Amino acid sequence: MPVATAATVKGVDIGRVAETGAGVLLANTYHLHLRPGEAVVEQAGGVGRFMGWPGPTLTDSGGFQVFSLAKQVKVTEQGACFRSHLDGSAVELTPEKAVRIQEQLGADIAMQLDEVVALPADRGCVESAMRRSLRWAERCLAARSASGQAMFGIVQGGLESDLRQESAERLRQMPFEGYAVGGLSVGEGPEAMDTALKATTPHLPADKPRYLMGVGQPRDIIAAVAAGIDMFDCVLPTRCGRNSLIYTFDGPLRLRNACHASDQRPLEEGCPCRACLHGRSYIRHLFMAGEMLGPVLASIHNLTFYQRLVGMLRAAIMDGRFEEVSRDLLPRLSAGLPEPDAG
Repeated sequence: MPVATAATVKGVDIGRVAETGAGVLLANTYHLHLRPGEAVVEQAGGVGRFMGWPGPTLTDSGGFQVFSLAKQVKVTEQGACFRSHLDGSAVELTPEKAVRIQEQLGADIAMQLDEVVALPADRGCVESAMRRSLRWAERCLAARSASGQAMFGIVQGGLESDLRQESAERLRQMPFEGYAVGGLSVGEGPEAMDTALKATTPHLPADKPRYLMGVGQPRDIIAAVAAGIDMFDCVLPTRCGRNSLIYTFDGPLRLRNACHASDQRPLEEGCPCRACLHGRSYIRHLFMAGEMLGPVLASIHNLTFYQRLVGMLRAAIMDGRFEEVSRDLLPRLSAGLPEPDAG
């Protein structure tokens, strides 16, 4: 899912986003609550109509942003009180308020409010946040109206396998339409993430969507699909695009490097995106000249790359060739990629 945090995929208009093959866009409750406000979005007909997107939408609850962006955060059993990172104004976010805001935003899928802790963290802190997130999950479900909006619960538990398992098993007993794995992609590394996923996904229903939040690198997506994950979001395609890093199936290109100055080949042979109508030399020139079209074209290509990647994995699963395709892709995709910072 391309990330449209503030009801926009940075630098790419909705028509071009649709051309990349995207099916769902993700927007953020925290950001839209602070600006322009859920009432404005509701008046426009919901977040999809507000940004001109005809397909499904998902809104994060804002829990991660509260704990990563807000100032002077105080978490109690009731909820989180904090200062806006925009103007310092006091804001309170409770499970009930998170549900109400997301219903006003009109997303097709809403997320429960959870408590997020930075990793590494001691077990006591992780366990406390996991158990509070479970209590908040129950409150989110109780606060739902008859809007027909789907809601996902969020598994927490840090890197503690037994806590992940307990969280998953408790959540699956609640009537959520899908389940997410949260609290990862925060610098723990691919091996630790893989261990946490393997401790989690076997305890989630196989007949409901399983969503890994904030991930990530192509290698991480392949490993997560192998572990049974269905849905992903990450800011990397557009963030890296804006910084001239190009994803390809033969590894990344750093477009500012001088070796691309006279290279007339497309960013990637066989890629159907608009950026690949141009040569590497031209798009590099746009970056070097400070022209805004460079980051736009690079973002379009990266978004398309991610859709092609998950499409390839889907087809491999259906053909019974997932392990073979994964073995072929991983060596080419794993080297030289930047690490994401979630958000």
